[in-house]
Amino acid sequence: MLKKISFIGLIAMAALSTMSLTNAPAVAEEPAEVNYTKYCASCHGEKVEAFVDRKWKHGDKKSDILNSITHGYPDAGMPTWKEVLTPKEIEKLADLIVENLAGVEQYKFANKPTSNIFKSDGMTIVLDTIATGFDSPWGFTQLPSNDYLITDRAGVLYLVDQKRNKTAIKGTPEVYAQGQGGLLDVTLHPQYEQNGWIYLSYSKFKMEDGAKVNTTAIVRGKIKDNNWVDAQEIFEAKPYTKTSFHYGSRITFDKKGHLFFSVGERGMEKVFPQSLDNDNGKIHRLNDDGTVPSDNPYKNTDHPSIYSYGQRNPQGLTTNPWTDDIWETEHGPRGGDEINIIKAGKNYGWPVITYGINYDGKPISAISKKDGMEQPISYFIPSIAPSGLTFVTGDKYPAWKGNLMIGSLRFNYLNRVEVKNNKVVKQEKVLLNVGRMRNVKQGRDGYLYVGVESPGMIFRLRPQ
Repeated sequence: MLKKISFIGLIAMAALSTMSLTNAPAVAEEPAEVNYTKYCASCHGEKVEAFVDRKWKHGDKKSDILNSITHGYPDAGMPTWKEVLTPKEIEKLADLIVENLAGVEQYKFANKPTSNIFKSDGMTIVLDTIATGFDSPWGFTQLPSNDYLITDRAGVLYLVDQKRNKTAIKGTPEVYAQGQGGLLDVTLHPQYEQNGWIYLSYSKFKMEDGAKVNTTAIVRGKIKDNNWVDAQEIFEAKPYTKTSFHYGSRITFDKKGHLFFSVGERGMEKVFPQSLDNDNGKIHRLNDDGTVPSDNPYKNTDHPSIYSYGQRNPQGLTTNPWTDDIWETEHGPRGGDEINIIKAGKNYGWPVITYGINYDGKPISAISKKDGMEQPISYFIPSIAPSGLTFVTGDKYPAWKGNLMIGSLRFNYLNRVEVKNNKVVKQEKVLLNVGRMRNVKQGRDGYLYVGVESPGMIFRLRPQ
């Protein structure tokens, strides 16, 4: 009897065990964001928003993406994921990618402008043509006479009067007008009316070991009878390189009379920006005559003008007129353009941290944050290629007063940024498809001016 009960008990236990296995809950499916981080980020970058900004060899429709994830392209290095992810997880991952594609689509403006009148939040703007016939109107400043000085990257500094007459200033430095190099920014000394000093940035070149090498340089001089005179070179970035891009080159003064300017890392991110033994990939600060301020953070080194480092290619630099802080925009690679407030001695992270990926679709870094490295106050994914930067002051643009204006080279528009307590609270795309926007600057007269390329033109933004 005991043996019989024991046998029946064993059968019952086996049945319960079978029922338990049959009714066991399925393994929980991971969210798409978790699966992207776990399986995709090592090859495609930390941010899916940056990954989607690419040319899709096998199609970017959901059906195309489902097929790519499920079956892969082993010969091209894309593995098959159908044995790792469930069909539902694959579908959710495809949905995540399609959803983020909308971030790129928002910049595909359908129509070219049909008039010179543009609507914005609270503003109607009329574009007045100020000057034409440039290759790339890189730098802009306004004289006390209300005439303009405009640099053409091809190598000419122009004086443009109120009747749109252009006069080439003779005797400016010979420039290395290759790639992104040439005659770049122009700025007046804060006491220009007393001393007449004008500052230029440009790509300087020389021969070294039988090859032409070049760098970013700053020179100041004066204009007399349409000639560049009394020239004084006050800075040249070292070392020179053979590359012809990422010069940086924007110039601004703070209220104390310090000269700030940017130097790009010349496309050599593994060599220059994280090291203090060179001038590239940095923001620099000098006195107006080129001497080193006594409180510069690296004044006792071989590169005493360095103010901050870890920059990529800063092509926007301006002084906040209310706080006297230096604000900067710099190009990321594919994604990761940044807006930064520049602080003495700080490391801005490139290329150790970034919100972008490389142009070939491969990650540059697996991280976007690290102790001891500054975070941007905002960043752009996808990259808008920011160039030119200015704050709106005065009363000519009441709905824009206090806003930050950023030109977009890539998407051909003006980006309006509302800032509160050093945080971006709202952005608006203005002047859609007006042209590849190289610069934006507020003039002495209180008007905003923008420079576009191909064809090179300068416009004044006149409120209607």
